[in-house]
Amino acid sequence: MKQATTILTFDTPGRGLTDITRAIAGWQRDSGIGEGLLTLLCRHTSASLLIQENAAREVRGDLVAWLDRIAPEGPHYAHDDEGPDDMPAHLKATLTGVNLSIPVIGGQMALGTWQGIYLAEHRRMAHRRQVALHLLGV
Repeated sequence: MKQATTILTFDTPGRGLTDITRAIAGWQRDSGIGEGLLTLLCRHTSASLLIQENAAREVRGDLVAWLDRIAPEGPHYAHDDEGPDDMPAHLKATLTGVNLSIPVIGGQMALGTWQGIYLAEHRRMAHRRQVALHLLGV
């Protein structure tokens, strides 16, 4: 059994979904581990990780719009230390989650045909985000 770990850094343009599949797949391939389990952790409380459709761009736009309706900005939050989008970003990260587990089979992540890995930025401004990766296998 082998394991590999790293932390990848991604720049986000602000609120939205950034496709990070290619960067993660490249690291996984370079690890030399062809069978196992890949675990990802977003190291932030106002961003999250999703596996979502990678074909129709409208899916991502609809998801962001839905999250904005579920956790809208406004004066109704006690926590606003970093601005009006701060607490809604924490709520969105709670709803979508900060970790993923993906099987690695035959040398590649076992994602479905239309699935991609996305870093969801829930803040309005651009940020530099870190995702920790751990791959365990053979």
